[in-house]
Amino acid sequence: MKAKTVAASWLIAFNVGALAQEPAAETPAPAQPAEMKPAETQPAEPKPAELTVEQIVNKANEVAYYAGDDGIAQVEMTITGKDGVERTRKFTILRKDFEGGDQKFYVYFKEPADLYKQIYRVWKKVGDDQQDERELFIPSLNKPRPIAPGDKRTSFAGSDFVYEDVSGRNLKEDQHELIETTETHYIIKNTPVKPDDVEFSYYTIKIDKTTFMPRLAEYYDKQGKLYRTVEGAKVETIKTFPTVTESVVKDLKSGSTTVNKFVSVEYDVGLNERIFEIGNDRFLNRPPREATR
Repeated sequence: MKAKTVAASWLIAFNVGALAQEPAAETPAPAQPAEMKPAETQPAEPKPAELTVEQIVNKANEVAYYAGDDGIAQVEMTITGKDGVERTRKFTILRKDFEGGDQKFYVYFKEPADLYKQIYRVWKKVGDDQQDERELFIPSLNKPRPIAPGDKRTSFAGSDFVYEDVSGRNLKEDQHELIETTETHYIIKNTPVKPDDVEFSYYTIKIDKTTFMPRLAEYYDKQGKLYRTVEGAKVETIKTFPTVTESVVKDLKSGSTTVNKFVSVEYDVGLNERIFEIGNDRFLNRPPREATR
C-alpha cells in the first residue's frame, strides 16, 4: 500500500436571518413605548480555510501520479517537427506503487520497428537523499543500460518529452511558491534546489482547484524566457480517477510538438511487482503479457 498525502478540506456553514421588533401591547391605557429587545449579535461569518502550497503540491502530485495502486496505459505518440514531418511511436506503460510512496514504471515499445521491444524501467524513490534508478533495454545489445541521473532531462524516444516526464519530478527537488490564485486554478512557481543540475531556471504549474489535476506547466530558461510547455489537453474520469488522456509538449525554440494520446487506461489490475525489478532480466527478454497485448 502506498503512502498518501491528504489535502485539507473544509465545510462552510452560515445562516442569514433578521430579528423583528416586537409590537407594543394593545391596552386601553395610554400607549407606552414598546420595549425593544437588544439586537442579537450575529457571529462573524467563518472564512474558508486556505490550503498551504505544500498541501496543494502534494495533492496535485497524488492526483497526477498515484491513481489506484497500479495502472496500465496504451499510448500513441506523434512527434511533429517544425517542417510538419510526423513521426509516431506506440508503447505501453505499466506502473505500480509501493509502501512509502515509491513507484516503479515499465515502458514497452511496440512501434516503430527501430524501437520495437525496447524497454524503459524506472524506480522512483521519494526518500531523502535517494536517487531514482532508470535503465533502458535495447534488444540488439541484449543488456540494460543504466541512465545516469544527469540524463533524466534528455529526450525520451526522440520526442519533446524527457525521461523525467514519464515518472514525474521528485517534489523535494524544487522549492514551491503559490504565486497566484484564480477562481479556477492555483499557479505554483517551482525553483530547482540544485539549479546547475537542470536546463531551466524555474517552471510554473497551473493546477485545477476542483480536481487538483495539473493542467499546464511552463518552463523558463536561464535567461528567464519561456521555452517549453506541457499541457494536459484532455482530462476524463476513469474508474473515479481524473485522468489525462491527451498531453501536449511544445518546444518553443525548435518549433517541435509531441502529442501523447492515452487510448486505453486501466487501474488496480494487480500487476506482478517482479516485472519492475531493475536488475531482473526475466521481464526484459520475455515481456509480460500486460505490456505486449
